[in-house]
Amino acid sequence: MATISAKPVRGTRDILPDEMAVRERLERTISDIYAAHGFTRVETPALENIDLLLGSEGGENLKMLFTVLKRGSKFKPTAESGVTDLCDIGLRYDLTLPLSRFYAGHAETLDMPFKALQIGNVFRAERPQKGRFRSFKQCDIDIIGEPSVSAEIELIHTTAAALLAIGFHDFTVHINDRRLLSDFILSHGFSAEDIGAVCIALDKADKIGADGVKAELTDRGYDEDKVTALVDGVGAVTVDTLESVSHSDAAADLINVINTSKTLAKGRYAVEFDFHLIRGMGYYTGQVFEITLDGVGYSVAGGGRYDNMIGKYAKKSVPAVGFSIGFERIVGLIMDGFIPSDETTRRKVALFYESDADMAEVIAASEKLIADGYHVSLVKAKKKLGKQIGQYENAGYAGMMVFGRDEQVKLFD
Repeated sequence: MATISAKPVRGTRDILPDEMAVRERLERTISDIYAAHGFTRVETPALENIDLLLGSEGGENLKMLFTVLKRGSKFKPTAESGVTDLCDIGLRYDLTLPLSRFYAGHAETLDMPFKALQIGNVFRAERPQKGRFRSFKQCDIDIIGEPSVSAEIELIHTTAAALLAIGFHDFTVHINDRRLLSDFILSHGFSAEDIGAVCIALDKADKIGADGVKAELTDRGYDEDKVTALVDGVGAVTVDTLESVSHSDAAADLINVINTSKTLAKGRYAVEFDFHLIRGMGYYTGQVFEITLDGVGYSVAGGGRYDNMIGKYAKKSVPAVGFSIGFERIVGLIMDGFIPSDETTRRKVALFYESDADMAEVIAASEKLIADGYHVSLVKAKKKLGKQIGQYENAGYAGMMVFGRDEQVKLFD
């Protein structure tokens, strides 16, 4: 019989104890900060109805859905069968869509506005590469039922507080409003049907530069002079000239959010207007935001307002805005030493015991150490105990204690 491969499914991975410890500390830190700011944790299923997923305006993510075939008598394939004929459910690609359905179904029992915290795995059939997996964890906070920009301000401030608590300092919050950019594109002679393609190109400005954006749009067949005027114009707009570009209430609201967020930052991080910022999801209806770290070539958090989504599942529209921390990216940065480890790692100790020791007494001794704030691993002693102790010291343990011989922990450093 052929040996079955022990490798995980392509695009997924096993998580070893060292990384798992980091993940648990990170989730605990984020959860504590969000709970302290009034957010309540909820959970939704990983599976959602296929019609709900396909009708969600999820942008490119809809091309990466994991779908599940119908079962039994429901499965009746034909040559003309489409996705909805063959499949009735799929795996969620983010946490915003499930939360919208969740709120529509439970609104009568929830506070208004409702401040939700979600931490859970999502699934996308991406091309696997470094830092990109087909199953990965997201961490979201959302405020549902608040139409004013006080929700945006609170989400930005709370997400920044979580990043500060994790240990990040040199980061920048980028803010824009998709409505203002759409109006700006229309004012340069593009049609409403062109906005999506133009926005996709503009969103790449930080990676390919203004000339790259111009080349991409002209290659798509757009007039070169019109493209040049638009791209140069977008690059010239600042927060100080924003109201001259658009006199809508959206411009005043955006300026308010930027200025208030700068005040709340107190110099601990930067807040910037970024007219190129788009965000890929089609469901965003207003302000959008991202957070980038100095020295890192990608964002670590992002979100925006999505006022129209809940109305698809409820009798009326409900305003909503959310912010998602890139949990996996932050784990990677911590594992790579981008920020220092915390005290939890330095409090891990090994309690060695002989094979004939009374386990009730050994465990009682470990409980005393745990009460003193240590994380205790019980280890059966080998003949070469000195070598064994050295292995645990090299593995990053803070210290050790031999049951029946030592009265207190001996720290390695």
